[in-house]
Amino acid sequence: MSPRNVSGVVLLVVFFLFATACAKFPTLDHIKPKASDKAQGRAVAELLKRLLGSRSAEFLVSVNRSLSVDSLDVCELRSTRYGKVVATGSTGVAVATGIYNYLKYFCNCHVSWSGDQLDLPRPLPRLTGILRINTPHRFRYYQNVCTFSYSAVWWDWPRWQREIDWMALNGINLPLAFTGQEALWQEVYRALGLNQSEIEEFFSGPAFLAWNRMGNMFKFGGPLPQSWHVNQLSLQLKILERMRSLGMITVLPAFSGNIPKGILRLYPEANVTRLGPWSHFNCSFSCSYVLDPRDPLFRRIGSLFLTQVIKQFGTDHVYNTDTFNEMTPPSSDPAYLSAVSSSVFSSMTAVDPQAIWLMQGWLFFSDAAFWKPPQIEALLRGVPLGRMVILDLFAETEPIYSYTQSFYGQPFIWCMLQNFGGNSGLFGTVESVNRGPFDALHFPNSTLVGVGMTPEGIEQNPVTYELMSELAWRKEPVNLSKWVSLYAARRYGSMQENFATAWILLFGSVYNCSLPHYRNHNHSPLVRRPSLHMNCDLWYEPANLLAAWKLMIEAAPSAAAKETFRYDLVDVTRQVLQVLTTSYYQDIVDAFQKHKMPELLTAGGVLVYDLLPELNRLLSSDRHFLLGTWLEQARSLALDEREARLYDLNARNQLTLWGPSGEILDYANKQWGGLMEDYYAQRWGLFVNTLVECLDRGQPFKQDNFNKRVFQVEMGFIHNSRQYPSKPLGDTVEIAHRIFLKYYPQALKMTQK
Repeated sequence: MSPRNVSGVVLLVVFFLFATACAKFPTLDHIKPKASDKAQGRAVAELLKRLLGSRSAEFLVSVNRSLSVDSLDVCELRSTRYGKVVATGSTGVAVATGIYNYLKYFCNCHVSWSGDQLDLPRPLPRLTGILRINTPHRFRYYQNVCTFSYSAVWWDWPRWQREIDWMALNGINLPLAFTGQEALWQEVYRALGLNQSEIEEFFSGPAFLAWNRMGNMFKFGGPLPQSWHVNQLSLQLKILERMRSLGMITVLPAFSGNIPKGILRLYPEANVTRLGPWSHFNCSFSCSYVLDPRDPLFRRIGSLFLTQVIKQFGTDHVYNTDTFNEMTPPSSDPAYLSAVSSSVFSSMTAVDPQAIWLMQGWLFFSDAAFWKPPQIEALLRGVPLGRMVILDLFAETEPIYSYTQSFYGQPFIWCMLQNFGGNSGLFGTVESVNRGPFDALHFPNSTLVGVGMTPEGIEQNPVTYELMSELAWRKEPVNLSKWVSLYAARRYGSMQENFATAWILLFGSVYNCSLPHYRNHNHSPLVRRPSLHMNCDLWYEPANLLAAWKLMIEAAPSAAAKETFRYDLVDVTRQVLQVLTTSYYQDIVDAFQKHKMPELLTAGGVLVYDLLPELNRLLSSDRHFLLGTWLEQARSLALDEREARLYDLNARNQLTLWGPSGEILDYANKQWGGLMEDYYAQRWGLFVNTLVECLDRGQPFKQDNFNKRVFQVEMGFIHNSRQYPSKPLGDTVEIAHRIFLKYYPQALKMTQK
């Protein structure tokens, strides 16, 4: 039945206000929107105009903060006798979320990174009575420190504006706002007496700033041009103004102790430790210099920086900094760890007595061997209860609150991480996500104060983010099959049965990973440097993926005009070819090990000369899967060719080698048109040719020798200076149909092995 006509759907979006852990933390009472009700209402009206054009006049919006009880957001909607919809909410975010719920469940509309479906009915569907939408969660957090590098690094203001609109529609009221901070750090370091070369050798390049900010690395990919600082500072001011105008509470940066080496020249007696090396980097780019928080210089530097932050950016009193991110502390003594967190917090309150420290809880998971209960409790209890909020960063898979007694009394936010490195690939943990926030809310003595989304990279798998953002406004888990059926209907603007059935199949398989070790880091052989021993495991039955693919191919003619459908057709077809690549890879290895040259030539030839070129053509047919867009955005920020080359190298290196020598090789892999052709396919071609040579000469395959040869291919891509299309080429539906006719029979055989 149609979501437009079902009055019972009201029950899906009418949620109940109930007790929350927020009441336990009066220290958080001052964390509230600063913009006036009138300003927030005006910001929502402008958002609707950007989204709906002239149809926005059919919505009358206002903000009345007195609607809120216990600082929890609420929105009330009703229809007028003249066919308009009146929305009144406690904040601008609440109003935007309420309207988006109405658009979804009464107008069958959809907004996403991969396109909108906004065929509003005329007249607008009428509401009977008052539709009241509210949330049990004080905070709805968004972003990961890594998101700024993996996804947002090259964004301009129009792209940021679009993202902030998306945040508001999806109920985000606590976003991370880290852009432009290097401009402030530069001023702090200059004031301390560092020279320009000492500053420049500290900052990493734009695509790697996240890990410079977290104290993992320095210098690599730099130096940052002065034009970068000017551009990013200007951008941050626009970002903050827009976020705050909608009633969001912005999370600003603070000092963690990570310092340039030049500080030692100025303060040779400072208590500084070199931590690391981080990941597989050597100390020329890692082994960061970390100032002991107990050193008086720590408070001075931290105060200088936070003073600059508040002067330039204003403040909503919430600050993020992460100590020991993926770095082992110099001591496990609880007294030391407690003193560290106490000193970090004191450096904040010295400037802002109302400061709240928001900390990513990733360190407790990433270095579990070090962070045992005594160490975790010591670090957390070094800050007064209620003055630190922990992001349980990967709670859908590895919740920390459950074995730390709700972070030993500190408030926390349950977060869905979902994505590592911005990887392409269908993935989700929908059953865990559907259940997790409610388990956390009802956990004994829970200190939960919100839910969040903390992806390392975005702009893929939009369905998982829409589910998670909606759950923040629910009182209980949803029926996943019903929910995703309605999702399919509004995403394509069609009630065609094929779409609902396809998405139910996807939700029951590829989107329902329950194995913690998968972690949605794409380990498919397709996007990994080839070897004879590669991870080929799947967490789902590919037969379900194939069935969904077939249903979408059959329905394609009726939905071909919808951008959202074309995106999903590319994405599902791409996933099938990713699985088929694994199958051909296994055939290649088997043929080589059994010395079967004809089989090796056949499997290798199909993969290298047909499947991968077809995949490249498919990806190149949709604007969301283009390498050229990423590179064009990077170069567009440059003032001259020298800067353009720097940004281009940053953009290419992050996707591939992730370091000068492949230190984090393929971590940020993407399946994009252009990248598939000139990077992945070239590696696979070399691998197959090398195996053929070895078999022909009766020699063993030596991985070390191959790695040296393939490294030249990888470096060749980074430095090839080739321009790639930033506009789609070809007909997606036609290409996908050709691939289906060619490879569906082979894919079926694969599932029967």
